[in-house]
Amino acid sequence: MSKSGINKVVLAYSGGLDTSIIVKWLQDVYQCEVVTFTADIGQGEEVEPARAKAQAAGIREIYIEDLREEFARDYVFPMFRANAIYEGEYLLGTSIARPLIAKRLVEIAKETGADAISHGATGKGNDQVRFELGAYALAPDIKVIAPWREWDLLSREKLMQYAESQGIEIDYVKQGKKSPYSMDANLLHISYEGDILEDPWNEPEEDMWRWTVSPEKAPDEPTYLVLSFEKGDIVAIDGKAMNPAEVMEYLNRVAGENGVGRDDIVENRYVGMKSRGCYETPAGTVMLKAHRAMESLTLDREAAHLKDSLMPKYAEMVYNGYWWSPEREALQALIDKTQETVNGDVRVKLYKGNVIVAGRRSESDSLFDESIATFEDDGGAYDQKDAAGFIKLNALRLRVGARRRGS
Repeated sequence: MSKSGINKVVLAYSGGLDTSIIVKWLQDVYQCEVVTFTADIGQGEEVEPARAKAQAAGIREIYIEDLREEFARDYVFPMFRANAIYEGEYLLGTSIARPLIAKRLVEIAKETGADAISHGATGKGNDQVRFELGAYALAPDIKVIAPWREWDLLSREKLMQYAESQGIEIDYVKQGKKSPYSMDANLLHISYEGDILEDPWNEPEEDMWRWTVSPEKAPDEPTYLVLSFEKGDIVAIDGKAMNPAEVMEYLNRVAGENGVGRDDIVENRYVGMKSRGCYETPAGTVMLKAHRAMESLTLDREAAHLKDSLMPKYAEMVYNGYWWSPEREALQALIDKTQETVNGDVRVKLYKGNVIVAGRRSESDSLFDESIATFEDDGGAYDQKDAAGFIKLNALRLRVGARRRGS
């Protein structure tokens, strides 16, 4: 029995600087056995090297799992049915990955008989909240160890000194390129924080971006894609059926080649501070634009407006870590109900950083009636005289108010 009462802990483990140090720190401070869990959610890096690093640290139980399809199908796609976007700009790439990781952490803790879970999120950020709210929602009695809230290694310099003193080998090179930024990647996005980005006036350096070419260097000819929707989800591109992860991988590549998906945001963190981050979200940028186009053709006006009014709250739930909350699940049920008629095709044009809707169609569920909407003779399909009564009824309260004011 360890002095802390914790004999085994499951750590969300990437094999990078922070989590490599956390393994050793947990072993020393908590005198416990550590189980590592590494998730492949489409970060574009090899996750298998984490196994060798964990083994070198004396880890006996090592979990490395390919969760790309589950991530896309059960988390990203449901979120995009809601058209969720935080503070008008952020497509929630980091936020939506955390509930899946939290879920697997508590599942592995149960499988291995662990007493606690642990993560490498800092005490300044949102991720600590997201991981822990998710864990407590699924396992209310789980213990959580957050080293950044306990240790005094509060700078990169101190972390490096600790790593050197403990003989921990650290590899900073990612995707064949050394980066000074704090980065997080998955199928939906890659984020960049820190270094020169800590001054919101500094423009990001061009060589920072990994997934997208600059719009200036994108092809001079546009790329057209036809995205096919069933119940609000993209199921095929240019007639080729794809599962959710394949859809995202394909769109990341093609949209990235056309300079689509860069964003530079100052956002309000849940913990109270503002932070500046840069994001590449090629697939998500296309998916959001196309989904809204599909809904514009197939979704009833009031259902669409209700969704739009609820979307900021939904996005806030995801951003703040309430994916497993009853209110998000209730809202998801409403959203999914509206998606039953969101079926058809959207043609998009990708050109130098832009996503342009070039067409939309739905043979079974279109609510667009050309015979009514036409500027030509509609053959009596719409009686324009009806508008007079409609306007007078809607103006009644305005007229009464104006009379009262003496206008």
